[in-house]
Amino acid sequence: MPTYAALLRGINVGGNKRIAMADLRAIVEGLGHQSVRTHLQSGNIVFDSPKRSAKPLEAALEKAIASELAMDVTVMVRRSDELAAVVAATPFGGRTDDPKQIHVAFLSERPKAAAVKGFGIEEFAPDEMAVIDREAHLLYPDGYARTKLTNAVIEKQLGVRSTSRNWRTVTTLAELTAKAS
Repeated sequence: MPTYAALLRGINVGGNKRIAMADLRAIVEGLGHQSVRTHLQSGNIVFDSPKRSAKPLEAALEKAIASELAMDVTVMVRRSDELAAVVAATPFGGRTDDPKQIHVAFLSERPKAAAVKGFGIEEFAPDEMAVIDREAHLLYPDGYARTKLTNAVIEKQLGVRSTSRNWRTVTTLAELTAKAS
């Protein structure tokens, strides 16, 4: 049975969209998924499901959260092998020893090539970005708190929804899903 990580956009950040992790686990279990567990308080859920496609899982989770908690939350789902590929593909892993400088923006879909090409990343220097499939790999040499290359900018420029996680969280989710598979 495949193992997935669901990443919820914009919950429990700065006091917005507060969701108790116990409530979130109950919602995911109520959808029939197994071995449900959360990581941190920011909307990271690992679970097993017989489903083979992420899109229906995303839609079902979004609908259940809206129904149960009256919240409009975007959910991105990745299988364990997809998370492993994200970790393996990072173009910034050898550039810094500080995992807080590396982030990944998980995108709702693959952005159009024209949007990626026309992004204008040079305007955000020294920050860097590399879009690989449905993820934007990000390097923030001066830290996330100082960047102008925010999630809102990424969404606007690429024309897709996104949610970002720091490198430590990305690698932990990859490990959690790999252990479960």
